[in-house]
Amino acid sequence: MRIAKILAAATVFAGLTAAAGIVATTANSQMAPFGGDEDIAYSQAVWAAMTDAKLVGAKAIGSRPYEGTEPHGFILETLYDEVTVNGHTGLIIVKRNYGPKGATVDEVASDPAKHLGAFTVMFKREAGYDADNKDWFWAKYLPDGSLDKNPKGMQLAGRVAKGADAGCIACHTGADGGDYMFLKNEM
Repeated sequence: MRIAKILAAATVFAGLTAAAGIVATTANSQMAPFGGDEDIAYSQAVWAAMTDAKLVGAKAIGSRPYEGTEPHGFILETLYDEVTVNGHTGLIIVKRNYGPKGATVDEVASDPAKHLGAFTVMFKREAGYDADNKDWFWAKYLPDGSLDKNPKGMQLAGRVAKGADAGCIACHTGADGGDYMFLKNEM
C-alpha cells in the first residue's frame, strides 16, 4: 500500500512538473507508473506463454476477423485462453489489431500477416497485483513481440495509464459487468 501511495504521489509530481516544464530529479519521481524493468520482464514472460498457447507467433491459431474500432484497429481478432506466467495461471485476452484504415475483413482474412499492426493484451494476474483495477496486466506488442511505446517513449506494459483520463485502464473501467472486459456477441 505504501509503495502504491509513493507511486501515485510520484506520478502526480511528475505530471505537474512536466506540465510546468520542470525536470524532476528525486528518486521517487523517476519511478514510472508502467513500462519499468519489472513490467518489461513480465511482458516477456507473457509473450512466451502466448507463443506456447499458439495465440501469437508463426503457429498461431487463426480466427475470423471482424470490424473493429480505434484504438485497437479497424479490423480485429480476439482470442482468449488460460495461460501460466511465472507460476500463476490466469485468463488472457489477446486482441490482434489490423489495419490500415480502409482494409476489409476479407483482405485481412486472406493475408493477416500483411495487415497485422499490434497485439493488445490483458492478463489476469494474481490477487493483489492491482486490486484497484481487477488485477489486470496490460501490454501492447508489435508484431515481432517487442513492446509498443506511447508518445513519451514509455513501453506499454503493466498498469498502462493507471490513473489517467485515457488509455487502457480508463477505457476498460467502463465495461459492463465491472470486469473490465468488453464482450460482443455476434450470431
